[in-house]
Amino acid sequence: MSLLYARHKRTTLAIATAAAAAALVSTGLASTATAQPAARPGPTPPAAAPTLLSAAARTTLIRNAEAGAAGTAQRIGLGAQEKLVVRDVVKDADGTVHTRYERTYAGLPVLGGDLVVHTSEAGRTQSITRATNRPIKVASLKPRVTADKAAKQAVSAARTLGSGKSSADGARKVIWAGSGSPVLAYETVVGGFQEDGTPSRLHVITDAATGKQLFQHQAVENASTGTGKSLYAGTVSLSTYKSSSTYQLYDTTRGGHKTYNKSHGTSSSKGSLFTDSDNTWGTGKASSSASDQTAAVDAAYGAQMTWDFYKNTFGRSGIKNDGVAAYSRVHYGNAYVNAFWDDDCFCMTYGDGDGNTHPLTSLDVAGHEMSHGLTSNTAGLEYSEESGGLNEATSDIFGTGVEFYAGNSSDTGDYLIGEKIDIFGDGSPLRYMDEPSKDGESADYWSSSVAGLDVHHSSGVANHFFYLLSEGSGSKTVNGVSYYSPTYNGSTVSGIGRDKALQIWYKALTTYFTSSTNYKSARTGTLSAASALYGSGSTEYKAVAAAWSAVNVG
Repeated sequence: MSLLYARHKRTTLAIATAAAAAALVSTGLASTATAQPAARPGPTPPAAAPTLLSAAARTTLIRNAEAGAAGTAQRIGLGAQEKLVVRDVVKDADGTVHTRYERTYAGLPVLGGDLVVHTSEAGRTQSITRATNRPIKVASLKPRVTADKAAKQAVSAARTLGSGKSSADGARKVIWAGSGSPVLAYETVVGGFQEDGTPSRLHVITDAATGKQLFQHQAVENASTGTGKSLYAGTVSLSTYKSSSTYQLYDTTRGGHKTYNKSHGTSSSKGSLFTDSDNTWGTGKASSSASDQTAAVDAAYGAQMTWDFYKNTFGRSGIKNDGVAAYSRVHYGNAYVNAFWDDDCFCMTYGDGDGNTHPLTSLDVAGHEMSHGLTSNTAGLEYSEESGGLNEATSDIFGTGVEFYAGNSSDTGDYLIGEKIDIFGDGSPLRYMDEPSKDGESADYWSSSVAGLDVHHSSGVANHFFYLLSEGSGSKTVNGVSYYSPTYNGSTVSGIGRDKALQIWYKALTTYFTSSTNYKSARTGTLSAASALYGSGSTEYKAVAAAWSAVNVG
């Protein structure tokens, strides 16, 4: 689960029950309540950018990859006890196919063993991107520590974080390859709630031979969170659905996205679907009422713009690229000052902020949250240390992309994160991309201490890189906002434009990053992406190298 921003309070963990996303089918008429014009189409992508695959074409590619998985494993040199499991397939306009695999060893999942095989149109393997280059082999598959003991230790580890009640459903045997030599281990998921009321699923990895904790990461990723009268984006056009005489906040044109009301509850249920009698939604004003539609308008609009951004910019049809939308839940908790993406429910959830009058449903926050889903279904960047910072930065980068893409005069595009939701009460944003340290906690440049920062602050290095790559260093004004972006090495960086920077980051994420990618390998991945898209001798390639050097990643 990914949050929008970090809260520093006591954490209370309890049993968390995940709600499985269900495909809902109903009858009625699709309807669009009009107001603001639809967003512009995205820029024409480069020839090596991913193509938009139909559901049938994607299914065929995945089935072909599954049928050839054994041969692929042998061809790339995996051991006799290793098997590949297809996770995703991306096809470029030039015919190149990038197949993302997880793997097993003796039937056990290998955590940190994911890889991407890059294949030419002719079917020849061009290269392989691996999360680890170490061979997967362990001395024994017999644990010395029991699963029950590992689970109890994981619960204790959660309590040392300041949690109260906590619970785990047991531990499963895995091979841990995320760091060091691969070892037999246990993975335990401790459920409950984080310090600010956000649901928690803390994954704890325990060495099955020694009982030592090897790693932990939070799976709930959070954010600092149709005619519709929204709170942040003005009057907007919403695609809705008419069932009998009632309109539903249900977008059948974008994968079936629905917006639900949690009515200040915190259970794992969806809540109730928003309905209306006249297809005019919200008031455009803040309200503490649990039945208020205005927050739902912003959430639904954000989902629309994010879907359109990914489709028109990258040719991607939904978070999983399968044409199916996630869903949104608003009015979560009582004065809950956050928002989060949850893989288990495949949904975005938004709190109402202080006094239940500042919902965290602004456009960049919505794009941020849904982009956590994209990361989870592509590179799978672990939500801890440097990979966690890259995970958060990816959501900031694409959330910013959504905001610029929408072209909304009430919420113009900028390089500020969460500026509309005013979490701090002084008008300041959550994060700054031009000079991340202006928030008082984020890192402008890479150093060995970055991995120890909260992921919302270690993200600053990649956010700064993206700003420099897009706009360049020094002073600049964009859409009326003044920026100043320094460099670590005193260099002058010339930007290549946001559109190209987005293409490079997306291609790197979907074809070159893995679950354990750190800043050094992110540099390598984005250079590979720039080379594939624009050429290894291109201005774009050189700009990527210069922007990373400017944030001390060499």
